[in-house]
Amino acid sequence: MTSLPDLRTEGDIMTLVDTAFSKAKNDELLAPVCQAVAQVHWPRHLTSLYDYWSSALLGTTRYQEGQLIPLHSALPSKCLKRWTEVLTSTVQEKFSGSNAEKAMHQVATLASNSIGA
Repeated sequence: MTSLPDLRTEGDIMTLVDTAFSKAKNDELLAPVCQAVAQVHWPRHLTSLYDYWSSALLGTTRYQEGQLIPLHSALPSKCLKRWTEVLTSTVQEKFSGSNAEKAMHQVATLASNSIGA
């Protein structure tokens, strides 16, 4: 059995975000949400997500506090729950290690904060 890499590089962050959004765009519940985001400004949203995860896991400072929470708090709770499942499963499929664990904890924290916002 081959062990999975940890989330350690900018490329890893892009793999995480891109893979999760690819799944979401094909998910019955999340696809309409992705369409709505795409109409707003898809490239900017992805860049914000890359910046967020890079800051959270790699310690970079590109992310500007608070960019994601308003968007996520506007999601219906069933969409937020499904998105949490997609992102967590993506981490588990692609990565293993301390940053992967940190990412899954962060997903749960974001979901909790967004539902309570």
